[in-house]
Amino acid sequence: MRYDIRHVTRFDYGAQVKFARCNLRLRPIDWPGQRVEDYALTVEPTGRTAPALAEAGLAHVTRLVVDRAVQTLTIESRARVLVDRLVPVPDASDPTLADIARMARGSGDLSPAGPANYIFPSGLIPLDRDIAAWCAPDLPPDRNALEAGIALARRIQDEFAFDATATLVDTPPHEAFRHRRGVCQDFAQIMITGLRAAGLPAAYASGYIRTLPPPGQPRLVGADATHAWVLLWCGPVRGWVGLDPTNGIWMASDHIVMAIGRDYAEIAPVDGVVLGSGAQKMDVSVDVAPLDE
Repeated sequence: MRYDIRHVTRFDYGAQVKFARCNLRLRPIDWPGQRVEDYALTVEPTGRTAPALAEAGLAHVTRLVVDRAVQTLTIESRARVLVDRLVPVPDASDPTLADIARMARGSGDLSPAGPANYIFPSGLIPLDRDIAAWCAPDLPPDRNALEAGIALARRIQDEFAFDATATLVDTPPHEAFRHRRGVCQDFAQIMITGLRAAGLPAAYASGYIRTLPPPGQPRLVGADATHAWVLLWCGPVRGWVGLDPTNGIWMASDHIVMAIGRDYAEIAPVDGVVLGSGAQKMDVSVDVAPLDE
């Protein structure tokens, strides 16, 4: 499946901002099962952009500097991505969770995709005894790794309610877990908490998912949003396998990976600092258009 993706972020400031420096992680990465074919970035008013190194995680980072007074800032990202990814099928030859934990601890891969980077708690995803205990029944050490992963994802999808008003971007996993409500970021963080508590390498994936309109209705342009899900390392043969606890499904041809990290803080689409005073309002519009239908 080939997709055209348009991601627009608009900042409206209560007073003029004299200076802004932002890190943009808006260009999707090349990843097994997907390839970026084209990409363009537009900033209005125009600022200076330059490539930057990702301090952590797997992401394309662009440094944006706006050094003149502005009251609005619009960042538009356009990408064309080819996704050719099959739905994983668990097999009797897959490693167990105990095998995965052992191999991850012994891995000498120090690259950003190395499994040992994703075993330990991170700033936004600390270890939590209550979440670990709730996830544990799906994660016995002798269970097939893929079967365990999808079982936990589906249990989260079954027992938690999607509620866009229940949490904020900085709500800790324990709060969403306690109320059994939240959004995709919360469900991914809860699942990662449980997996890491079991000694398993689990990463936070940020990107997009194709949304299908109700039968007989047109797709709503601009109504999509960024999405979050989980990657579980399943050994050197399988590699990283994607699991979507919001929908209880595997990462497959409907998912487009933008960036991968230990948690959201490492791979936020836009972050940075501004010099000014007054309130700030941010609006985000995302459109994921399949081209092969």
